Amino acid sequence: MKNELIVIRGAGDLASGTAHRLRRSGFPVVMIELPQPMVVRRTVSFAEAVFKGKCTVENVTAELALTINDINKLLAAGKIPVVADPSQYPLKTLRPAAVIDATMAKRNIGTTLDDAPVVIGLGPGLTAGVDVHAIVETQRGHELGKVILHGQAEPSTGIPGEISGYSVERVLRSPGSGSFNAVRQIGDSIEKGELVATVDGLPLYATISGVLRGMLHNNLKVTPGMKVGDIDPRHRREYCFTISDKARAIAGGVLEAYLFLRGRQLTWNQN
Repeated sequence: MKNELIVIRGAGDLASGTAHRLRRSGFPVVMIELPQPMVVRRTVSFAEAVFKGKCTVENVTAELALTINDINKLLAAGKIPVVADPSQYPLKTLRPAAVIDATMAKRNIGTTLDDAPVVIGLGPGLTAGVDVHAIVETQRGHELGKVILHGQAEPSTGIPGEISGYSVERVLRSPGSGSFNAVRQIGDSIEKGELVATVDGLPLYATISGVLRGMLHNNLKVTPGMKVGDIDPRHRREYCFTISDKARAIAGGVLEAYLFLRGRQLTWNQN
């Protein structure tokens, strides 16, 4: 599998769960992120390598790569290179066997069928057979992780999945525009009404009691209503540092989609 390089656009928690599954399955993976990722679930996202230089999620390590040589060295070491550059140079230079659009942008931001022999998208905003070869369903429910070969995923409802009876209440949103500053840290137990962060001095209070599962990096610029944090009402601190059930389901769908599409191509080539 050493020549079957897979490039993943995005390095948030769902993209990282996918990268983790693929790497553990033996595939070399490169991830492409923004120079300042707006990732909330940082402790389970390989995007953290952009800020810290390297990070580890469940025994798989990613490191920031600045050059093609860096990418090759990290791949040879069994690590995941993270490129903090939204341009297409890794695709043109590396010529991957597959590209996965895991940006969760809810629209097509430049992915095409010509990006690689296999192109897979996560969630709504893309059309299988037009923009990508396959889509993996990301909406919680019966179809989560399903591989779609024709058409689109379920449209986004904008409503977070329910956990222990809480949905929209779990999400912390910016009270205004400005620079984000966390008062509490990921993994902290917090009570409803407790101050957890500020945005240019404006207070942000916990909407429910639980464990702070996600929080943006300090000094990132945010806008009113932007998701900046996440509270888990199950009070299980270990959930802050392990891949979620949703990410694992999606990762399984991506692995299935890639193996199916690769196998179909091999059959076509043999015929």
